[in-house]
Amino acid sequence: MKISNRRSRRAATVVALGAVLALTATACGDDGSGAGGDKGAEGSGKGKIVFWDNNGGVRTEIWKEIIADFEKANPDIDVEYVGIAATEYQSKVDTALQGGGLPDVGGVGSAMIAGFAAQGALEPLDERLAGSSLDGRLNKDMVESLKAAGGGDGKLYSVPTSANNGVLYYRTDLFEKAGLEEPTTWERFFTAAERLTNKKKNEFGYTIRGGAGSIAQALDAMYGQSGITSFWDSSGDKTTLNDPKNVTALKKYAGLYKRVTPAADLNNDFTKMVAQWDSGTIGMLNHNLGSYQDHLKALGAGTFRGIPQPTGPGGKRVQVSNPVDGLGLFKSGKNKEAAWKFIEFATSRAANSKFNEAAGQVPSNTDAAKDAWIAKAEPTKLAAQALSDGSTSIVQLPYYLPDWNTISKADNEPNFQKVLLGKMSAQAFLDTVAEQLNAAQKEWNEQQA
Repeated sequence: MKISNRRSRRAATVVALGAVLALTATACGDDGSGAGGDKGAEGSGKGKIVFWDNNGGVRTEIWKEIIADFEKANPDIDVEYVGIAATEYQSKVDTALQGGGLPDVGGVGSAMIAGFAAQGALEPLDERLAGSSLDGRLNKDMVESLKAAGGGDGKLYSVPTSANNGVLYYRTDLFEKAGLEEPTTWERFFTAAERLTNKKKNEFGYTIRGGAGSIAQALDAMYGQSGITSFWDSSGDKTTLNDPKNVTALKKYAGLYKRVTPAADLNNDFTKMVAQWDSGTIGMLNHNLGSYQDHLKALGAGTFRGIPQPTGPGGKRVQVSNPVDGLGLFKSGKNKEAAWKFIEFATSRAANSKFNEAAGQVPSNTDAAKDAWIAKAEPTKLAAQALSDGSTSIVQLPYYLPDWNTISKADNEPNFQKVLLGKMSAQAFLDTVAEQLNAAQKEWNEQQA
């Protein structure tokens, strides 16, 4: 399959959807924002701006608190909040890119930047950042990660808000009752998944993500077991995705479905998966730091832990890169000065600390990262340590490829469900994804030459 054909089909689909989803412009208010490529205007620095939250529902409450704080500090600016579910966000932006109605500010994580920037939708933020109170106060690795994801021009299109590392949550009470060791290795993980399963009592060792977002989680488990530390081979042209070690690892991981997991997992996105684990009869869950507060509310302190992903061959821990989240300034906005004030405020020490404490994530503001709550939030503390103490190797996913999001989600999630159901082999699945990624990498390399 040629990537150019995929782009043509996707563009046609977006245009067709434009008529159906023209409500997007109404939902964000008639703020005058245009489509991708519209140069917009600096504006007066006062009046109304529109903010699209890329994790609406999950983060709505905390964002509304931050917006209230911002409006109190800036009484001449009104922020209209629009919460959009994470699973729907990219399609909403893509539709607005074609038909108009983009917001002034929106959540733009590293997995989305290349596609949006390639369409001329985002304002470069390097100069604004250099002249702001944030200069020198943001985590350098997060900033560089977002720059690298931008598509190769070295520009910053999103100001980082947080890092959301992968975590293995496990029920300490269930492990203790079963006499199981902490699942710090993949061997212990698979043993525990078997031992904690009793289907007659509706008890399961693990819950697997089979719906939206399933592939990223599968890649984490796959590379973690295989110990392969690079997404591309030495040539830089071919992905290691379908390396024999990864094929074996994916086969073992997918083999957990229905054997030690609920059958309903086939259609689980992260919200369903988290809610299911919080019901209290499942031993382990792979998610990220973002669900820590949900588990704490549902299960209570002392009943679970969130630890870094298990170690694999030779005691090495290998994880795939989790997208850094951030805030982008849409180029078509007509009040960029006010929109930038909001970004600057939201990533200041106080607001960034408040946001990440609620989300359970690692703050981007280096002063906020020193706040006392981090030491009390064990999963966040352990994740930060694992990323900084040399114990973890990160497989950098190719967020810079404009089609990465499409290939790793819409194009192949249905096929991953077929793998879980035994209707497609792990080899065939990984070969299919690898072929698409190799073609995308070739096209990208040619564009950079």
